Amino acid sequence: MPLLIVRNDITHIRADAIVNTANREPLIGAGVDSAVYQAAGRVKLLEARRAIGHLEPGEAAVTPAFDLDAKYIIHVCGTRWKDGKQGEEKILRQCYDNALRLAAEHGCQSVAFPLLATGSYRYPHDLGLRTAVKAFTDFLLKHEITIILAVFGKQSFRLSGRLFPEVQSQVDDDYVEHALAEEYARSSGGRARYRNRDALFQPVPGMIPVMGTDEELEDRLKKIMGESFAKQLKKLSEAKGFTNKEVYYQANLSKQYYSKLLKGQVKPSREKVMALAVALHLDLEEANALMAMAGYAFSPISQTDLVVQEFIRRKDYRVLEIDMKLFDLGLDPLSGEVL
Repeated sequence: MPLLIVRNDITHIRADAIVNTANREPLIGAGVDSAVYQAAGRVKLLEARRAIGHLEPGEAAVTPAFDLDAKYIIHVCGTRWKDGKQGEEKILRQCYDNALRLAAEHGCQSVAFPLLATGSYRYPHDLGLRTAVKAFTDFLLKHEITIILAVFGKQSFRLSGRLFPEVQSQVDDDYVEHALAEEYARSSGGRARYRNRDALFQPVPGMIPVMGTDEELEDRLKKIMGESFAKQLKKLSEAKGFTNKEVYYQANLSKQYYSKLLKGQVKPSREKVMALAVALHLDLEEANALMAMAGYAFSPISQTDLVVQEFIRRKDYRVLEIDMKLFDLGLDPLSGEVL
């Protein structure tokens, strides 16, 4: 998975490299720095850090990870926020770029980051997040690596913040409306609950009858569904003018997983189908058709579905932005699993 957003202490994450927010001098600081030293072994890590010496803001260096469940610790010296006119954004971007470069040079398949400089250095949270996501997405265009953004603590709890207030309002209004309708249907004998049942269970076009044991039936259905979905996915990507790389990159999926999808070797989860619908810049009608091809349908009382549909209505086709909104709502992202 290219980019995962997780709610966890970075010292508890398993990755090839852990990024630490280092001081300029080899001293143990507060926050993430203190936690990393504690988990890795204070004496051993401090000795390795002293061997590196002074770091200027934006610079990065590597030490062994010692007792952490990782191979390396990448120490990055962040920038203290003043007024936004002292080159803070440029330096922060250098922090991310240099850390990612070192991870690639050391053959890392995964690297975990905190949200740099947004703690004691007081970098504005929303600006820091935008810089991080831009650095990650630019890097993923050229490298196959899993990047994990670890969000931990009260200050970093909300990712999207004020970026999507209209989506929050739409979700709240729609969710309440449909939840009330659902509750009314239950109290009225339950008939209305299933008014769309026939539409939800229409056979996928091209599906043929299958016979056999339950296990054989399930295996054959998965194969047929996978093949049908793969064909539809290829047609849509060609019609929209997207290359395979553009589709899996925009959907925040790995190259390997997308290749299996195109071969009909895996049946995607409904979240991944929605991610693909967004990545392909589908309208709501096209997105519904793609969902049906995979054997799913948008639910009127799913907050995840409401968020995705609202982004599609607005023609906002950024999967990572959707994932951040879902993260804030306490929901699983479209393109990866919460660790």
